[in-house]
Amino acid sequence: MKEMLFDFFGAYTGVLTLEDILLNFLVASVLGIVIYISYRFSHSGPVYSARFNVSLIMLTLTTTLVMNVIGNNIALSLGMVGALSIVRFRTAIKDPRDATYIFWCIAVGICCGVSEYLIAAIGSGIIFFFMLIFGSIKTNSRYLLVIRGKREAEKAVGDLVKRCFNGKAEVKVRNSGKDSLELIYELSVNTLVASENKNGFITNALHELEGVDSVSLVSQSDEISR
Repeated sequence: MKEMLFDFFGAYTGVLTLEDILLNFLVASVLGIVIYISYRFSHSGPVYSARFNVSLIMLTLTTTLVMNVIGNNIALSLGMVGALSIVRFRTAIKDPRDATYIFWCIAVGICCGVSEYLIAAIGSGIIFFFMLIFGSIKTNSRYLLVIRGKREAEKAVGDLVKRCFNGKAEVKVRNSGKDSLELIYELSVNTLVASENKNGFITNALHELEGVDSVSLVSQSDEISR
């Protein structure tokens, strides 16, 4: 029985020549640079990280290295899965697009490791095209209007905000103390711009109200800079 299992696993062992290994890494390097360029141009905002972009090329080459070792050897592949299952990566992915690039690098590395260059090239071309088109789309920013003052100014503040933004400002937080009050409204960019064009700056109007101590306008976005 042991001999049968050994023969079964050994029958799928593939031996790569030096030329095959170098070619695998060469194609992986070229496609890794393509991924690098795609990430650079699709992340033109503050979310772009040059170090993460370089690590994408390294991830492509590392995956190619692993696949060169595994080849068609089932025993090695099972051992590799067992070894990787104990590794824990705790780096948070701040942008959902980063996860897409990580899987792209792994897929390219796997294809190059088993010498499937055509699949890697065609797949990378298609993904590159769509990432350049849709990768630069950003989350619509919203604004938080933070108003602090005395409790007796709440009605006047609510009426002014409702009038300036045509009822489109939504109260997200209402904190009140014995004599103090904090109101936080959420505004879309279009609502804020339309109000400023029609009524002027909301901060100036709020400061004219009696009982208002401070007014802050904070940009809110799902994207977090590194």
